[in-house]
Amino acid sequence: MKKQGGGVVGKLLTAVLLIAAAAFLGLLYYTDVIPRLYMILVAAGLLLLVVIVGILTWNYRKKVRFLFGVILWIILLGALLLGCLYVYRTKLTLSEVTNVNTEISQVGVYVRADDAAAGLSDTAGYTYGVLESLDQENTRAALQMVNEELGTQIQTREYAGLGDLVDGLTKGETGAILLNAAYIDILRDMDDYLNIDTMITQVDVKNVESDLVLASSVPEPAKEEAAQSEEKTEEEPETVNAVAVEKPSQDHVYTVFISGIDNRGGIVARSRSDVNIILTANLDTKQLLLVSTPRDYFVPLSISNGVPDKLTHAGIYGISVCMDTMEMLYDIELDYYVRMNFGGFVNIIDALGGITVVSDYDFNSANVVGYHFNKGENYLNGDQALVFARERYAFSEGDRQRGRNQMAVIRGVLEKLASMDLLANYSTILASLQGSFETNIGYEEIARILQQELQDVSAWNVVSYSVDGTGDTQKPYSMGQKAYVMVPDMSTVEHAKELMAKVRNGETISAQ
Repeated sequence: MKKQGGGVVGKLLTAVLLIAAAAFLGLLYYTDVIPRLYMILVAAGLLLLVVIVGILTWNYRKKVRFLFGVILWIILLGALLLGCLYVYRTKLTLSEVTNVNTEISQVGVYVRADDAAAGLSDTAGYTYGVLESLDQENTRAALQMVNEELGTQIQTREYAGLGDLVDGLTKGETGAILLNAAYIDILRDMDDYLNIDTMITQVDVKNVESDLVLASSVPEPAKEEAAQSEEKTEEEPETVNAVAVEKPSQDHVYTVFISGIDNRGGIVARSRSDVNIILTANLDTKQLLLVSTPRDYFVPLSISNGVPDKLTHAGIYGISVCMDTMEMLYDIELDYYVRMNFGGFVNIIDALGGITVVSDYDFNSANVVGYHFNKGENYLNGDQALVFARERYAFSEGDRQRGRNQMAVIRGVLEKLASMDLLANYSTILASLQGSFETNIGYEEIARILQQELQDVSAWNVVSYSVDGTGDTQKPYSMGQKAYVMVPDMSTVEHAKELMAKVRNGETISAQ
């Protein structure tokens, strides 16, 4: 009877461990990240450990062996339960930040700073100023929300530009204005409205949600104009441009738009895109190219009917306009986007425990006092990396160097993600992704990429390149006055196209 009792204890412990192992394997299989061969090896290893625990705990009379078996049982059970938690959280987090196909425009109701109105209801009876042509879709949607909430049909007055709209309010022509909150940053860059925050006050905001329309959303007139600007004669031989416009058939090549938005408050709202990087990756050849485009690049937006604007303003009209505009510039098709806000940028790097970035120069930040960076390697926390990535005033090349620094930061993040430090900070990293990072890449696609990476852990060849241009003063589409812009140097754009084509075609690239 005593031997039988000992066997019962061993069976119970073994059964519990077997259930935990099965649960862990089930969750691991559910993530669809681990290759089949690895799953078989993990299952075999766990089964072996369960059998060992069963043998050690089969007879509790052999106290030393039994005690060792119990200790092993506790360690394995704890590891399996922790593994289940991590795997579940990984699946949940990736599901939340992937396959995002909606975005929000925050349209504010603004009154004069000295107006006594404290909320939307106080503006009933006001005449509202609205933009005549810019951001019409969001304006109409927000106007409908205001009418429904106030239970009336408010009177509106249209203005041609941002400055006219604000002037109409401050002069008393209107009592309130409806304006996409993302335009406030543009007003801050205009000479007459540097103090816009002291001129007007937001009393309400309407969140206008819209579905993302990608891939074929460039209006036909814009496509035709872009095509005409780089039209080739029939006698000319096939060029890289002809290759670049073809949709890659290989499922191992990815072309992704990386956008860093100037919005510390959250990831959901449309905002200026201050980081504009195209990532081209070939999983088979392990080639990864980062091409940075300066935020002030003076190019037609996909919705501006050929009128040039600063590239950063494309973000005001949504991630799809950013992508369509980049497609027009580089004659490519972008598969996916990744968007991150500056607040999330800090959180993710801190969660990684800091990153190492290589600086081209020894410099003090002219944008934020108290930060110094050495030429060569610098180990940076989130705040330091943000200052490094945003700095432009310390460099003679300004925004060009900022783009290079942004790519240096991305390289640092990629290198840290490939290190063992990822495991040590895994839980914190997962938490940092939520609310600060989003992409339209589906979970299944990410799982497929991770599977391929686990099967081939060889090092990547990461190359960075920044297109160039010439500073000028022009009137952008989204602004009512002239401002600094960068006129593209098309030779650098052509070189970027060549590098992208090489990656897609499986060639090895270099920084030269």
